[in-house]
Amino acid sequence: MSAVLTLLKPRYLSFRNRDPSARRGRVLKMAVLGAIGVLFWGGLFAITLRVLVYFRRIEELGDILAFKLLSMVFLTFLSLLIFSGILTSLSKLYLSRDLSLVHATPVPAYKIFASRWIESTIDSSWMVIIYTLPVFTSYGVIYGGGPIYYLGVLSNLVSLSIICSAISVLLVMAAVMIVPANRIKSIFVFLTLTFFLILFFAFRMLRPERLVDPEFFETTLVYFQALRSPAPAYLPSSWSFESLRSILTGDLVGGLFHSGLSWSFAGLLVCLIIPAANAVYFNGVSKTQTAASRLMKRPISRRSVFRKLPGPIGALVSKEIRTFFRDQTQWSQLFLIGALIVIYIYNFKVLPLEKSPIKTVYLQNLLAFLNMGLATFVLSAITARFAYPAVSMEREAFWLVKSAPITLRQFLWTKFLIYLTPLLILSEVLIVATNILLNVTPFMMGLSTTNVLLMVPGVIALGIGMGAAYPDFKSENPIQSVTSFGGLMFMIISAVFIIAVLVLESGPVYSIFMAQYNGIPLTTGQWIWAAGSFFAAFIMCVLFFIVPMRYGERKLAVYLR
Repeated sequence: MSAVLTLLKPRYLSFRNRDPSARRGRVLKMAVLGAIGVLFWGGLFAITLRVLVYFRRIEELGDILAFKLLSMVFLTFLSLLIFSGILTSLSKLYLSRDLSLVHATPVPAYKIFASRWIESTIDSSWMVIIYTLPVFTSYGVIYGGGPIYYLGVLSNLVSLSIICSAISVLLVMAAVMIVPANRIKSIFVFLTLTFFLILFFAFRMLRPERLVDPEFFETTLVYFQALRSPAPAYLPSSWSFESLRSILTGDLVGGLFHSGLSWSFAGLLVCLIIPAANAVYFNGVSKTQTAASRLMKRPISRRSVFRKLPGPIGALVSKEIRTFFRDQTQWSQLFLIGALIVIYIYNFKVLPLEKSPIKTVYLQNLLAFLNMGLATFVLSAITARFAYPAVSMEREAFWLVKSAPITLRQFLWTKFLIYLTPLLILSEVLIVATNILLNVTPFMMGLSTTNVLLMVPGVIALGIGMGAAYPDFKSENPIQSVTSFGGLMFMIISAVFIIAVLVLESGPVYSIFMAQYNGIPLTTGQWIWAAGSFFAAFIMCVLFFIVPMRYGERKLAVYLR
């Protein structure tokens, strides 16, 4: 056990022994991140509390709905933990950079495995646990759960995390014995995305919103039976759910029984993975020392594709595209984005506008206006995933860029142009397709497409600029830089930018729409108001297009000195 603790010490010491000179900046970052985390935690708690209060007002059916929701939370919790556990354990156990150094120490392989598995369990579960606590806390408030309930929550979450992590690592060890880890990551990412897409499409096509629509069911009895259907008893999430439900309903013995069932299974899995690791772990690590395959076998011909670009710029564009398609964690997510686009558009197709008490023509154009914000929020998330880490993706080879015959400004603007075209097309497709489904007026169609055309460059420039201002060239996975302080600030500023543009335009858009609908002309004051608002929105888009890029260039230059 002492060897395992010794192997865990570097992780602890890296947190404790930080650079004292950066303490002030670190405290500020932690304060901002902590404040945002508390706001998110509080918002999730308030939303869950309101939903449960609404459920409790429904006689007989309210408790059934509340516990059905709790069951779904645990099932989602189980899925997230297993998925996160597989990715984390694969990286920690087989793909980490320091493995060659660690395995050179006089420590048995199973002890190295144990230390890495403990780290993997913590890394894959801490965030999921923290951000599900508001949900469980709201149940305790509504149902009067005492200290025993909150101890039960903590106990069941920890045991479920251990179970999911152990299952994940068993799957990874078995898979690595068949396929080397650096190749199984490509296969796993692709299969996971395929499975997720199939499951997501099937779930969405079933239209689960009908579950809370009693009109869909022929009789009340059928409706109750649909809600009372339990989750499979063999799932670990079912044991945790039954434990908390028993405690909330006063059955303490039942709660202890199901909690004990969860912990006994967790102990069994721990007893299984240690001897399994002793037998196969080191062999799996040895098999990772093979060359990785790439998606595109034929090299991209710069002369044929980018011959019209200046030499260094064309080379940079060619390198960026090659890097993208060589990294399975990037190109594989194109499938996920494609599926999300289809689901996004499908959701507008099945909107029950005819059941709304608001006139359809009002509702269609209101949704079209709000859809501009929703589509650009989706764009912000995609930008955070692809464009924000673009500078950090150069890693420690950034010295090649510094020694190239291009300036930092040319480097950043080339990155910007590479991501602008696909993301602009994606955003316009979302807007035009959903507007066609909503059957909006020509004015709203023109406004939304123009708005997106102006806002997309601002969001992408913000992503590239903030990514350049807060680079992380030493990270094993630069994509994770989006979870850093800079990534968080990018998401906040982009949200403020999107909301500000919509607020500026909301009043004039309403006036113009109502004037067209009622067939009356706008007054001179309304025309001036509309022109001023649209001009202010245009200036804001231009500023977000220019200022972040200059800020990122200046900060990156200071960082590289």
